[in-house]
Formats: sequence, C-alpha cells, structure tokens
Amino acid sequence: MRTTVVTGGASGIGRAIALRQSREGDRVVILDCAESAGKATVEFLTNQGGEALWIQCDVSDTASTRQAFEQLGQVDALVNNAGVAHVGNLENTSPEELDRLYEVNVKGVYHCLYFSVPKMVKQGGGVILNLASIASKIGIQDRFAYSMTKGAVLTMTLSVARDYIDKNVRCNCICPARIHTPFVEGYLEQNYPADRREAMFKQLSAFQPLGRMGKPEEVASLASFLLSDEAAFITGSAYDLDGGVIGLR
Repeated sequence: MRTTVVTGGASGIGRAIALRQSREGDRVVILDCAESAGKATVEFLTNQGGEALWIQCDVSDTASTRQAFEQLGQVDALVNNAGVAHVGNLENTSPEELDRLYEVNVKGVYHCLYFSVPKMVKQGGGVILNLASIASKIGIQDRFAYSMTKGAVLTMTLSVARDYIDKNVRCNCICPARIHTPFVEGYLEQNYPADRREAMFKQLSAFQPLGRMGKPEEVASLASFLLSDEAAFITGSAYDLDGGVIGLR
C-alpha cells in the first residue's frame, strides 16, 4: 500500500486530497496542527474502510517536522498543502506578517521536502505535489506577502524536479485561483458585515472568468492524477486550475 503524506490535510483542499487519495487506496498520513479536525478526518477515512493516521505537526518548526517524519517509514507521495494567507500590499505588510507567511508557506514546504526526499531517494523513488497559486505567475492586488511565498513554492518545485530527476522523484505543483474553502467563509465573516458578504462572495467568484470559485474536490481530482502512475511522464510542471484566469483575463 502506498503511503501519501498530506500537510494541512484536516480541512479545505488538504482534506479533499486526503479523502480522494484514501479512495484511491493509499494509506494517508495527515500532518496538521489542528487536533480535533485531524482526528475527525482520520476517523471518517477509517470508517470508510481506509487506512489513515494523523500526526500533530507544525510544518514551520524544524523539530516538529523532523519528529513527524521520523514516525514514518516509507513515504511514497508528499502533498505540500499547508499554508496561510495575508491581504495587503507592500506598505501594509509588516515584517512580522512577512515572517509569518514565510515560516509556513516557504519554510514549511522546505522542511517537508528536506525530511521526505532522502526517504524517497533511498527507497528508489517517489512523487511530490506542491500547492502553489496563480499568484506564483501573475500580479494579484493586495497579495504581496502571499505572492512572494507562492512564487517560492513554484521555484522550489522546479529545483527539486531538476535535481532529483535521475533519482526517480517527480515534483509538480498546482496553481489554483480562488477555491471555495472554509478559509473564504472565514475571510468574509471577519472582514465584511453580514449584509455585504453575499455581494463580496459574488465579486470574488467573478474574478474567475468561469464566474465561480473552484471546489476542493476539483483540486483533489487533478492532484490524484499528478500523484498517479498515469502522470509518470510529468515532472517540473505547474498546472493552472483557475477558471480561466491565466489564459483569459
């Protein structure tokens, strides 16, 4: 049975990927700080007949990530999904906010790569999928720090793909536009009064030329393909899943 590690797998896109990979027959290991959500996801997967494990892990912390991967034997697939967001341009992005995003979105991806790639090399291969963003490729208003970190995710993807191509380790990334997750609902609740949330939701949805946000399950479908042997000829690629943003705006 293949072991697939999903960071941030307790909710949102990560949870959708965990559920999909479990249905594909993988043993799913969720690395997440959220204990209740992590345990609930594992319980759901096991009740569905899957094999799953939750390990409490702060991917921004070196020791925490090292301890998580030390608990694992073989790692066949890694999905670097855990991430945080920030709204703001250069002038209203504080050094502290920049550091917070760097620690999770950049260093967190680095940590998981650092502790998993040697396992993959030793066992003869593996596959990595990083969650980047359309912000890796185009300028998005008021996303200075977030765009910086997702640009780094894209370039880390290319570096790992290049450096380990002769070790049978594939590495790709997905670049989504807005995906309708609990984060979106929380953002609207925190920043807009109740009577403005529906209008703002429609505005955020209209940013995508298709006129809606993506679904976590749609990201999981593409992820499942890129993690599978059907994608054995694909490495060093960044897949847009964006409702037409890159090509049509």
